[in-house]
Amino acid sequence: MQQTSSKSLPLGAASHGRRRFLRLAAATGGMAALAGCGFALRGTADLPFSTLYIGAADTSELGAQLRRYVRNTTNTRIVEDSKAAEAQLQILQETRERSILSLDASGRVREFELRYLFAFRVHDGKGQDYIPPTTIALKRDLTFSDANTLAKDSEANLLYRDMQNEAVQQVLRRMAAVESKQPS
Repeated sequence: MQQTSSKSLPLGAASHGRRRFLRLAAATGGMAALAGCGFALRGTADLPFSTLYIGAADTSELGAQLRRYVRNTTNTRIVEDSKAAEAQLQILQETRERSILSLDASGRVREFELRYLFAFRVHDGKGQDYIPPTTIALKRDLTFSDANTLAKDSEANLLYRDMQNEAVQQVLRRMAAVESKQPS
């Protein structure tokens, strides 16, 4: 009796290979489409200043975040002496506000609007502005429940932190958009 070996694939193996190929083709096509439209992940920002002084107290959460972002995402060096800086980031105002957005039928608060205002300017230290006084205004809505007061306070703090983070990123993008090292 002669034995022949049959190398047949188990049921479903061929379709598994086809699905894998289709997934790979779809992923490759998606990446090509994103690259073709100009999409790129945010990387390091090239600031037109080699040195920057950030006018914020060392204990300031905003100042620490600005310093961290500049150090980690740009080639610009942070200096502690304003006179040694090519550019100075001056914080003019940082305000957190909360206002009632809506009430329920019994007059209890149902929703708040949280606002974060951040005003700044970037100058050369001699009175010439690279970026004139500018205000970034951000807002978020927060639903409220008396039963979850502590959780909602924590959520509000997270939303404020998120807005602060967004403001810092906007400041860096605006500084990166400065055309040249010549003040306006």
